[in-house]
Amino acid sequence: MKRFWVYMLASRKNGTLYTGVTNDLTRRIYEHETGQGSKFAARYGAVRLVWYEEHPVAPQAIAREKAIKTWPRKWKIELIEETNPEWFDLKRLLNS
Repeated sequence: MKRFWVYMLASRKNGTLYTGVTNDLTRRIYEHETGQGSKFAARYGAVRLVWYEEHPVAPQAIAREKAIKTWPRKWKIELIEETNPEWFDLKRLLNS
């Protein structure tokens, strides 16, 4: 079964945020870390995975990403801090 992910990267706690969508979260995080991801994320050093959410179908994930991108920054921070109040880099959890 294919899975889709909406995710947020941050440069640091309360730093620059980047929201994206992918069908392979591990690969996409690697791309961001190696400069092959978003130019925006690379420019601002947003490579810390601070939030992610799984979706069963692409249209649902894309709609969620688009919705989050329209949110005020305060809402995005609240979403992150609901599950990750310390803004830990969650990429270590991906392969466990």
